[in-house]
Amino acid sequence: MSAPISGTPSERVVEQLRRVPLFAHLTDEELGGVCRRVREKSYPKNSVILFEDDPGDALFVVIGGQVKVVLIGEDGREVILAMLQEGDFFGEMSLIDDQPRSAHVIATEDADMLVLRRDDFRAAMEETPRIALGLLQALSRRLRRADDKIGGLVLLDVNGRLAKLLLELADEHDGVTIAKRLTHQQLAQMIGSSRETVSRTLRDLTDRGLIEINRRTMAIRDRGGLEALAGRS
Repeated sequence: MSAPISGTPSERVVEQLRRVPLFAHLTDEELGGVCRRVREKSYPKNSVILFEDDPGDALFVVIGGQVKVVLIGEDGREVILAMLQEGDFFGEMSLIDDQPRSAHVIATEDADMLVLRRDDFRAAMEETPRIALGLLQALSRRLRRADDKIGGLVLLDVNGRLAKLLLELADEHDGVTIAKRLTHQQLAQMIGSSRETVSRTLRDLTDRGLIEINRRTMAIRDRGGLEALAGRS
């Protein structure tokens, strides 16, 4: 969960929005305009926030906890497209193309959200066109990540895919520490493998001195070695 922010409710929401790349470049006045349009909502662990094919009528900003964006096959198998934490957002594509949701979103921890409905989102963009630029930049980054992920699935073996994922997760923080709280099963679902294979590969990477795993954290110890496995060198 995110640390509490002092101040009035409106001031807290403005500070929470400021942490989101989509809104970080806005002025205080512009953030205040967005703040007046959002509402807060909480979801307990394991609850479904969105179902695939639901109408796309809102943008969600994570301000606490963690959620997963998943595709679920007819046999119940899950493929995790993304794990999202404080500052991340989802639901923006359906606001743009008016199409149904493309995946399920499920809370993996108790999660707090800011919710911006479609009409309010569009009104905010009309008032503050720079939001549209931030949205385009965010969509471009996601498209690049999707292209990179597809390439990894096609070109790398399990060792390479896991090494690549660990590097990406570390780069989201400080380049060394993997801050996201992920189980072996979740890691497996992110790279298209099994929990047993991921557990075995993590042990091997630890034995080789490439990573270090403690009870609550995972850290990179030999970045060059991981990059070689991931095909970056």
